[in-house]
Amino acid sequence: MDHRNLFTQRVCFVLLFAVATALNKHMDHRNLFTQRVCCRRQSHLVYIGQDISGSPISVDVGMCRPNCGGAAARPPHAAGAQDLAQHASMMRGPVAAEGVKPRKTTLSSCGANHACQPTGLRVDRVLLFEGPREVEVIQECHCEIQPAQCMRVPSLRTFYSETPYESVVDVGGCSQSKEGFSCVPTKFNSALVETPNKVDMIQTVVVCELKESCYRVPYVEYYYEIVQHDDGVKEERLREVDVGRCMGRCTAGNRCLLRSPSDPEICHLWADKQSNLCVPQGYERHAFLSQHGKISAILSITSCHCPN
Repeated sequence: MDHRNLFTQRVCFVLLFAVATALNKHMDHRNLFTQRVCCRRQSHLVYIGQDISGSPISVDVGMCRPNCGGAAARPPHAAGAQDLAQHASMMRGPVAAEGVKPRKTTLSSCGANHACQPTGLRVDRVLLFEGPREVEVIQECHCEIQPAQCMRVPSLRTFYSETPYESVVDVGGCSQSKEGFSCVPTKFNSALVETPNKVDMIQTVVVCELKESCYRVPYVEYYYEIVQHDDGVKEERLREVDVGRCMGRCTAGNRCLLRSPSDPEICHLWADKQSNLCVPQGYERHAFLSQHGKISAILSITSCHCPN
């Protein structure tokens, strides 16, 4: 009887192990399928200007789209403006459209706490009539985990692709923002990229913090100053001043001044459009004696605010 029970237990253990192994393989395969198929790069052409001959130039900057049933469909007439908004931050210069509202967040088919995002971007230099322009092009997309806290996340950029000067730089980025606050970069560094003509300096993100929509960040400048000691000796020093910078944007708010009593959706009187710039509020004055013997005054930002 004991031998029979022992044999039965061993058979059950073997069967359970086989079932668990099969489930793990299925889950791994399904997760790999989700990461590779449910998030993929799609073509997205953006007009960036005219070349030196006057011909229009469009670049396929690409876009990451989840396509496994989790993403909501968009009407055709809204796709252009929303897609342009997604790439507005990728275009450097006046190419990026202003005033285009970003698309609302939808349930991603990548799964909980994941999002379909670019995993590799290439920076292309395009020679336009107005001068050279840098355009960031999405190369690959992947289901990436979204951290619960505000933190710096890796963001790779490839410069001078397919040339002897090709280099990959982790410029960094910030995780998703929380309701009422923004996860934004507050400390920066720089990386040097060798080019055929010179060395380019690339700004990289070091630290991210939760901030309100309008906030101050450090910005250090250096000045030479002359210090005169009690014994009459003059000494030249290097003075460091954190002049600060205002970053972020302000929400315009509701501009409707008079609504219809019968239908609140109808607005009879609109206020003038106000600026959404984040501007300095407080400042300090730093005075010192310059190399030329004159008093120099430098103003530094101490706080920022939304004027409206």
